[in-house]
Amino acid sequence: MPTETSTPNATNLQPRFEQGHSMRLAGITGHYMQEDIDRIPEQWQRLVARGEVAGRIGRIEYACVGMTPKGADYLSGYEVEEAATLPDGFVDLHVPAYRYAVFAHEGHVAQMRYTFAAIFGQWLSTAGITLAHGPDGHPFCLEVYTETFNPRTGTGGIEIWLPIAHAA
Repeated sequence: MPTETSTPNATNLQPRFEQGHSMRLAGITGHYMQEDIDRIPEQWQRLVARGEVAGRIGRIEYACVGMTPKGADYLSGYEVEEAATLPDGFVDLHVPAYRYAVFAHEGHVAQMRYTFAAIFGQWLSTAGITLAHGPDGHPFCLEVYTETFNPRTGTGGIEIWLPIAHAA
């Protein structure tokens, strides 16, 4: 159970705003309901087990979380060059350039659900922002695992990027 200091709330969610770039993400996908999001780490393990991807750009890892009426579509993967040939079983997704509200997640990766709850349950309702919809027509966000993320400890360098369609 999270402690008060490990559960983010609207008072400690101070986003920065950043212009993103258009990119092609490639990886593997899964569909998750609220009750089975604990299976997401298995998807990341399957991705890592696939080995290096030709045409990968940089060392950042991404998840694109498409929020549908029936759960979330979750792509875990990497940014790749437009001309990159994908391994069997990989899918790709083109993410247009958006302006983003970027939130740092502090703590273990397993506690991200609390950061999401604070962003969507508190911050977004008072921020005067409308989320942009992704290529499938549903709202989405990006999880960005920067170069300082340590997959062995599950800590450091995690950000949640919300694409902005309109700000009041």
